[in-house]
Amino acid sequence: MTTLIFILLAYLIGSLSFAVIVSKLFGLPDPRSFGSKNPGATNVLRTGKKLAAVLTLSGDAAKGFVAVALARAFAADYGVGDSGVALAAVGVFVGHLYPVFFRFQGGKGVATALGVLLAIHPWLGVMTLATWLLAAYMWRTSSLSALIAASFAPLYAGVMYDRDVFSAPFFGATVLLSALLIYRHKANIRNLLAGKEGRIGQPPGGPGDMPPQ
Repeated sequence: MTTLIFILLAYLIGSLSFAVIVSKLFGLPDPRSFGSKNPGATNVLRTGKKLAAVLTLSGDAAKGFVAVALARAFAADYGVGDSGVALAAVGVFVGHLYPVFFRFQGGKGVATALGVLLAIHPWLGVMTLATWLLAAYMWRTSSLSALIAASFAPLYAGVMYDRDVFSAPFFGATVLLSALLIYRHKANIRNLLAGKEGRIGQPPGGPGDMPPQ
């Protein structure tokens, strides 16, 4: 029962969609109404408000980190093991993808996944972030960078698990997060294959791509 409470609380933290919250605070249009219609930092950046995009990115990453860090901090006090904390890590990520506070219309989870991975182990998060940054520098495409980073994260986690850096539940959580992130990018994969995917800071092409003025 206690483990379920941990998972539920993590899910509720994940359901705080900072793209929508920050956009409202800045008087910007709902990020679900233009561009990729994804409530994430990349789409918020299409409004031209860089600070709003930075705050969205920071907030989404922070909630992933905080949810897992809190679960770890209180796990021992409530008899919750690594499996429960790992499930809470998945819970906060699922909350971002399907937020109860925003009609279950969530983002694709890149920033939140980063926060979760940093909380699981700093080096796991740093290596995954470095992979994203390198891919973004080379191809200037956020979705492609996310797919590449998500593909490498389980490999990094596998090496760390093999060296007893963390336990099997955290390795499993990393694999599941990567699989869910890739699944959420299925439309981007189709656009990439068709050569229609927009670059970082630019509209992806097509009607309704720019935010309403």
